[in-house]
Amino acid sequence: MPKLYEYLGIIIFFWSNEHEPIHVHGEYQGRESKAEIIVEDGSIVRINIEKVKGRRPLEAGELKNFENFVAHKADDIVQKWIDYFVLHKKIKFERITRRMK
Repeated sequence: MPKLYEYLGIIIFFWSNEHEPIHVHGEYQGRESKAEIIVEDGSIVRINIEKVKGRRPLEAGELKNFENFVAHKADDIVQKWIDYFVLHKKIKFERITRRMK
């Protein structure tokens, strides 16, 4: 399970056996949601926030932080997906402690 980021206590990661569409999971205190990043013709067209089957979703405050983070880092997340799943590169973990606006 490659961890990508920690943002305000939320761990953002891929599962090692992921599938498309490109997406990341956000986990905080035993709750988990995911963000699907929809790419068409090489451009990000939308981000869908989804529940994870069998898991309780992030609570409202953490969910808002997760959505905001993914919106700001979507291009980087797509590149990390390509690096990890296509090019089989190691992913560098980043801890971000300042709130993104």
